[in-house]
Amino acid sequence: MAQAREERVRRAVAADLPAVRAVTDAAYRPYVERIGVVPQPMEADHAANVAAGKVFVTEAPGEPVAGLLGVAGLVVLEAFADHLFLDSIAVHPDAHGRGVGRRLLMFVDAHARALGLPEIRLYTNASMWENQEIYPKYGYEIVERRVDGPYDRVHYRRRLL
Repeated sequence: MAQAREERVRRAVAADLPAVRAVTDAAYRPYVERIGVVPQPMEADHAANVAAGKVFVTEAPGEPVAGLLGVAGLVVLEAFADHLFLDSIAVHPDAHGRGVGRRLLMFVDAHARALGLPEIRLYTNASMWENQEIYPKYGYEIVERRVDGPYDRVHYRRRLL
């Protein structure tokens, strides 16, 4: 029996770059046909984001997931004066149902609190209906729906106490 992997979230390093790309592409590729355009996270400058310290990664708990290169999920974060922006959250489809997304969202909360920020903001494509079911369960509320170029986005925030 393989030993359980440590379930922590850590800042990505340059060696994680292939996994960051692979997990992001695997997580967002199913949406390309549905929304009619490539989701922005798939076109992000992953190397620049990792170098800037914006990317945090985690492994799947329990048995290793084949082909994940040690990374099962990730978040891309950017701190502003009045909020933490959750630019992207991606969980490899092979790691679904293992609590990876929940762990990442809990990390985002803790990170915002550690930075002394009162709010987390994010947006998701209106056609990514799964996300619209998930975010309210974690305390996110809809702020607005806005079209930005080819993207129809639902904007959310989570106020921290």
